[in-house]
Amino acid sequence: MNLAQIEERARGAGLVLRGGFHPVPEDRLPALPDGGAPATLVLLGMVGQAGWHAFARSPEAGLPSHPLDGWTRRIVSEIAREVGAVPLFPFEGPPYWPFQRWALRAEPVAVSPLGILIHPEYGLWHAYRAALLLAERLDLPAPAPQPSPCESCAGRPCLTACPVGAFTGSEYKVEACAAHIAGPAGAVCMQEGCRARDACPVGRAYRYPLAQIRFHMQAFRRARGPGG
Repeated sequence: MNLAQIEERARGAGLVLRGGFHPVPEDRLPALPDGGAPATLVLLGMVGQAGWHAFARSPEAGLPSHPLDGWTRRIVSEIAREVGAVPLFPFEGPPYWPFQRWALRAEPVAVSPLGILIHPEYGLWHAYRAALLLAERLDLPAPAPQPSPCESCAGRPCLTACPVGAFTGSEYKVEACAAHIAGPAGAVCMQEGCRARDACPVGRAYRYPLAQIRFHMQAFRRARGPGG
């Protein structure tokens, strides 16, 4: 087994290889079925439209509850069985696995002023869906150090685009955001996506299609409960 084989298998399922790293004991990862410690952690995710169309065609897409998570669990569990890995998911918990911290070790991403990770090529249009723990110590390319695109971003339009000022650069006022999209004034956000995220100039070619944007906005609104 090597990284290229995992990448090919993931791509065939609609997912994207998002880098990896060699864990240390301080990561406190679960043991493998034989009781040993994992030697490699590989991240899988979605970038732009990659994966969305595969999910939309799947039987899980029609499920009333957490359809994307169900699709991810099935697809990644199949990959894990094929490559002899243990799968981990960001939506299982608590406690939840620290996927953002892992991503910072696996790829040249950085924390954006919105609090989510920004990639120098994909911008904010990407996500981490799963991790694979492997017994083998795979050869991993070292992430090429790159400065965060936010450091040279003039004006940081993401911080002024939100109609209710939910992002301050140091805080996300989630209740203000949720209340806004729960009412008529939030119809544009629900139909076209988060104004702050959309204001970021990085990775525009990877912007999600409207169906994908609306899916995530509706999922967020449901998660916040009645009235946001």
